[in-house]
Amino acid sequence: MSRVLIHPATYETAREAVDRAFDLFPPDLRDKRVLIKPNVLRASKAEEGIVTHPAVLRAVVDKVEGMRPASLVVGDNPGLFNYGANEESFRQTGLMEAAGRYYVNIGNDARELPFDPDYMPRVSVSSAVLDADVIISLPRFKTHGLTVVTGAIKNSYGILPGAQKARLHRAAGSAGRFHDVVVKVFKLRVPDLFIMDAVVGMEGNGPASPDLRDVGRILASDNAVALDAVMATMMGCDPGKLRFLRRAREEGLGEYDLEKIEVIGELAVIPGYKLPPLGGEAILGNEEVQATIHGKTVLAPKADPELCTGCCTCVDQCPVSALSMTEEDIPRVDEEECIGCFCCQEICPEKAITLQ
Repeated sequence: MSRVLIHPATYETAREAVDRAFDLFPPDLRDKRVLIKPNVLRASKAEEGIVTHPAVLRAVVDKVEGMRPASLVVGDNPGLFNYGANEESFRQTGLMEAAGRYYVNIGNDARELPFDPDYMPRVSVSSAVLDADVIISLPRFKTHGLTVVTGAIKNSYGILPGAQKARLHRAAGSAGRFHDVVVKVFKLRVPDLFIMDAVVGMEGNGPASPDLRDVGRILASDNAVALDAVMATMMGCDPGKLRFLRRAREEGLGEYDLEKIEVIGELAVIPGYKLPPLGGEAILGNEEVQATIHGKTVLAPKADPELCTGCCTCVDQCPVSALSMTEEDIPRVDEEECIGCFCCQEICPEKAITLQ
C-alpha cells in the first residue's frame, strides 16, 4: 500500500515537513548522484505561485547536502512559453539563489531515447536525468487547463529540453491523448521521491493562473499516482475521472483508489476549490496557447554566419545527429532528423543559433 504524507507547513517551517518526508520515505543518497527537479514553468516571481517556492527547494537542498551524496544537481527545463530560458527562469523566481552552487542548466546536454511512433519516434531527455541515481521531484499543488491538475506525474514533463514539448502537445491533438503523453514521458525515468509544495495552491485555469489559495501543507510520497490522487481529492476532484491517473494505473505505476492509500495526516477537501473543465477545453480553446504550440513546432535552428566560429559544439551535442558542418564551416540542420529540442541553441558559446 502506498503512503502519502500531508504535513502542515509555511514557507518558514518547510524544513520540518521536509525532514518528516525523509523520515517516512528515506532515500539512500550516500555516494549517489542526486538530481533535484523543481517545477519551473516559466520566469515569474516566487509569490505568483507558478513555480516551486524557493523556500521548499532550499529546505530540500540543505537536507540532501547533509546526506553526503557523490554529487548534487538542481535543474529543470521550463515549459511551453519559456523553453530554453532555463537560467533566466531560475534567476527571476529566486530558485537560482535557493539552489546555490548546485544549479546546472540541464538543457545544455541531452540524449536520445525511443518514444512512441504515434506521437514522436524518439525524444531527447536531459542527461542529468538519465545519469542520476536518485531523482527528487518537487511539484507544485496546481490546476492545469489540459490535465485538470498538475502535480507529481506532470512535473516530469520538464525532463524534456526545448520545443519538443510543444511538438508533443501538437502531436497529441486532444486533451485525452495528451494525458497519455504525460504518462509516457513520466515512464522514461520515474523519480524516487516526491515532495509537493502545497503551502500556497493554484486554482482556476492553471498552470499559470492568478487565482491562489492558502493550503498550508507540504505533501510527500514515493509514489506519484498516490500523491496526485490525494492532491486531486483535496481539490474536490474525483481521481478516477482523471485520464492520466487511470492510464498510470493501467501501466502499473501506482494506485489512485484512496482505500488503497495510507494517508499520514489529515485529508480534507478544500471548500470551493476552482477547477478547470475536465475535458481540457480551457487550453484547447485558448488561442494564445495554440498559437504558441504551432509557432514552436515549425521553428528550426539556423546558424548566423556572422557569429558562428565553426567550433562544432552544436554538432557534437545534438542528441540525434541532425547537425553537420558545411564546406563554409557553418552548421546546417537536417529538418527531417531534428526533434526540436534546441539543445544547439542553448549550448552555443557564441549565441549564434537562432530559431527560424
